[in-house]
Amino acid sequence: MSSLLSLLSLRGLASRLFQPLTTPLPSMPTAIRTLTTTTPLLNTPKGSRKPGSKPGAGKTGGKAGKRSGKKGRVAERDPKIVNLLQSLATLSPRRIPPPLRMARNRHLRHWTIHRGWLLFRRQQREEREGNLMRQFQSMSGACEELRLTAGPGTRPEGYLYRVAMEKKGVYGLNGVPIEYARAQTDTPAKVAWNHDWKA
Repeated sequence: MSSLLSLLSLRGLASRLFQPLTTPLPSMPTAIRTLTTTTPLLNTPKGSRKPGSKPGAGKTGGKAGKRSGKKGRVAERDPKIVNLLQSLATLSPRRIPPPLRMARNRHLRHWTIHRGWLLFRRQQREEREGNLMRQFQSMSGACEELRLTAGPGTRPEGYLYRVAMEKKGVYGLNGVPIEYARAQTDTPAKVAWNHDWKA
C-alpha cells in the first residue's frame, strides 16, 4: 500500500512539475533544437514574423525573464533549461519506473523470454559437457590402449603407458611445471617478485 501511495505521489509530482512544459509557449517554436547557440526567438520562420518587426521582439520584448502582471510570474522560460528538464529529469512522466507487479501479458512475455534463454543456456551447457566427455573418453581409451600394448622390442606390457605418464621432456629438458616452481602455501610470498633473479 505504501509503494502504491509513493508511486501515485511521484506521478502527481511529476505531472505538476512538468505541466507548464506540455503547453508550448506562443513565442517559442514547437521543436526545440538541442545543440544550438541561437535563441529560438531569433530563429523563427520568416512568414510568422510581422513585417517591420525586429527579430526577437515579441510580446515580452525578447527578454526571457521579464515579469508580467501583478502576480509576478515568469512569462517564459529559457529554452536551454526547458530542454535540460525534458531530457534529464528523473521525475519525467516518461521515466517513472514500471510498477513492481507486472501485468498478466507482460508477465507471460517475460516468462517466455526467460524460459527460452534458460533453454538456450542448457543446450549450450549440455553441448560443452558432451564435448568434454568425448575428449576425456578418447584420452582414457588411448591410455588404456597404451597400457595393454607391449613393446617396443622386448619391453613388457604397460611400458609405453608408464613412460607417457612420467611426462619427461614435456616441460623442457630439466623443467618442471610452473605449479611446482614454488612450494604451495596458503599465503602469498613476502617478496612478490624477485627482480634480481638470474637464470
